[in-house]
Amino acid sequence: MKKYLFHIILGFLLAINLSSCKTVAPKRDYKALAQSAIKLGIDIDYNDNPKLYILAADWVGTPHRLGGNSKKGIDCSGLTSQLYKKVYNKTLPRSSSDQKKACQTVSKRSLKEGDLVFFSTGKSKKKVSHVGIYLKDGKFIHASTSSGVRVDKLIDPYYVTNWISGGRLN
Repeated sequence: MKKYLFHIILGFLLAINLSSCKTVAPKRDYKALAQSAIKLGIDIDYNDNPKLYILAADWVGTPHRLGGNSKKGIDCSGLTSQLYKKVYNKTLPRSSSDQKKACQTVSKRSLKEGDLVFFSTGKSKKKVSHVGIYLKDGKFIHASTSSGVRVDKLIDPYYVTNWISGGRLN
């Protein structure tokens, strides 16, 4: 009987002690993250930046418009500027070539979530003419001239052929 009573009291004290613990799990909008994961076609992990994925997913499907900077229409550098401002509170130059100049060069294998990815889509294979934001797992978001804001893979032949470099803002 004493042993039984001892276990009850010990259990009660342990429950009181654990309930007074002040640890709090970070607040996350799991529904928005799940919807974003589906829209972007990416598994979002606990360590990923939820704001990047939620805001990026919100742009998917926005039509391309040269010089555009809104949900009515946006171009590639406008998209990267908008996302960097809202996700990282950083201002990027407006053109893709100026964005590259503002970055430290990063190799394709060293890309991290949020890095910029630069391409040459014109005749000159050295001149930056397109930019996107690296997400993860070889995927990036960008504003395609033909289909608007979308997620593509860096290993797609078109992007392999036109790759210039990655870039990381200091």
